[in-house]
Amino acid sequence: MTQSDLGKKINVTKSAVSGYETGIRTPDSETLKKIATLFNVSTDYLLGRSDEKNPASQGYNSEFEAFKNNPQLSAFWRELPESEEEQVQELYEMWKIISKRNQDK
Repeated sequence: MTQSDLGKKINVTKSAVSGYETGIRTPDSETLKKIATLFNVSTDYLLGRSDEKNPASQGYNSEFEAFKNNPQLSAFWRELPESEEEQVQELYEMWKIISKRNQDK
């Protein structure tokens, strides 16, 4: 991706992108967020505060692996796409009730 391409995607000039790369300029917080979103990394990673590109996705991946490795949950997941929209909505509503009940404990 060229500096010009990046600039268009985040609504800044090519010279601004060049300044960010060389350290002459610093992007404002909104531009920093746009860059992080575009490259699917955290703003902390861009600022050199973290070595993890996207810590949120790390947690998500481990949760998904645990979900995938549970036979009951993976069977549910396989059947879900074949369910009627109304059934999916009912399951979601039930899940919200269960989650709220657990939070209230």
